[in-house]
Amino acid sequence: MDTISDGILDSNTNNQLVKNDKKVIRGWAFYDWANSAFNLVITTAVFPQFFVAMAPAVFLIFGGELSRDAVYSFSISIAYFIIVGLLPMLSGIADYSGRRKYFLKIFTYLGAISCMVLFFFDGPDRAYMALVAYIAGTVGFGSSLVFYNSYLPDIATDDRHDKVSAQGYAYGYVGSVLLLVTILAMIQFHEQLGFASEEMPIRLGFLLVGIWWIVFANVSFRRLPDDKKTKMSRSLVFKGFKEVRKVGRKIWLDSKKVRFLSSYFFYIAGVNIVILLASLFAKVELNFESSELILLILLLQFLAAIGAFLFAYVSDKLGNRTALLIQLIIWVGICIAAFFVQDKGMFYFIAVFVGLVFGGIQSLSRSTYSKMIDDPDIPLTSYFSFYQVITFLAIVTGTALFGIVSQITGNLRYPVLATGVFFILGLVLLMTVKLEFSKKVK
Repeated sequence: MDTISDGILDSNTNNQLVKNDKKVIRGWAFYDWANSAFNLVITTAVFPQFFVAMAPAVFLIFGGELSRDAVYSFSISIAYFIIVGLLPMLSGIADYSGRRKYFLKIFTYLGAISCMVLFFFDGPDRAYMALVAYIAGTVGFGSSLVFYNSYLPDIATDDRHDKVSAQGYAYGYVGSVLLLVTILAMIQFHEQLGFASEEMPIRLGFLLVGIWWIVFANVSFRRLPDDKKTKMSRSLVFKGFKEVRKVGRKIWLDSKKVRFLSSYFFYIAGVNIVILLASLFAKVELNFESSELILLILLLQFLAAIGAFLFAYVSDKLGNRTALLIQLIIWVGICIAAFFVQDKGMFYFIAVFVGLVFGGIQSLSRSTYSKMIDDPDIPLTSYFSFYQVITFLAIVTGTALFGIVSQITGNLRYPVLATGVFFILGLVLLMTVKLEFSKKVK
């Protein structure tokens, strides 16, 4: 059928939920539209440069001095460690108490309000406040993804997971670009808009990210199934841990899932190294100007939306594993090419391939993992918390290794080349995983 399949029970709410309902799927995808603005504007394009411009060069922390760059880097690590510590416990509680949407809302409002707080970052005296808000926003963003992703198996049949996952990522790429372009226009034409400098438009941009996140997230909240909550008690915490242990044991005893997640750990670490540090490489090694870096980021976002659908199509024709292996081979080629690149034109050419496989591999990895659920009683939020925790541990591991290699070599080209090893390890491990999914609705 083209629109809906038989009604099923939502595994977390006991509410009747119709799979492949286009309205529900669009509502789910709108959460990507809502929260991706944080990742693009706050994490990547605007806040890092603004923080460098506004924060003091040295921070006094616990009686010692830390450089601005070190403090910013540590703030990212702190945020991810908080997420990794929180998610297993909270996902278990969410599954056991029927509070999946409840926690999705909590982390949405935590992230969005933290973005709004950044509006008050107007000088060195408020740099500590900005760091706390940035950490809280990152925790809200990263934690919300677990509860959001866990709806995928509930709203779509296995044969639609690739396309639905791609739709979510595409919404996120397009929506975040629209908001970023709006903010950049405010910055570029600040005089015409009556602002004395670029500072106020940038701070208003942070405010807009929070508002954007809340407004469009509420589209998702209205269309996704409501929770069916049980009474909260102290025992829920222990039962939540028990739920996570149960899911962890099921995953650990399934060699296919273990090998897939091991492969995912390595290659997603490589993906995040490339994406998080591409602009740094372009600026240091190829002398990109700020305007060129913004163009590069917009190009990557646009192509990522195309790549998500492109590799969903490839997966439909050739299977998930083949589609992922093709992308990993391209990633290895990207790392080798980047090591030798000498001019901006060639870098933009490489960026085309980065954008396509960046969107494709994230979308297809999520949908592949969702298809591997072979137990109808498995708690979905706990199941996806393992996926998200591995993602964040991979980011911390990958970026740390990048920093170590760059520190030893004094050159950003060697860490990029070394990143290819992550993709090779992921490729080799993925080749040992047998991924066969039915193309027919069950």
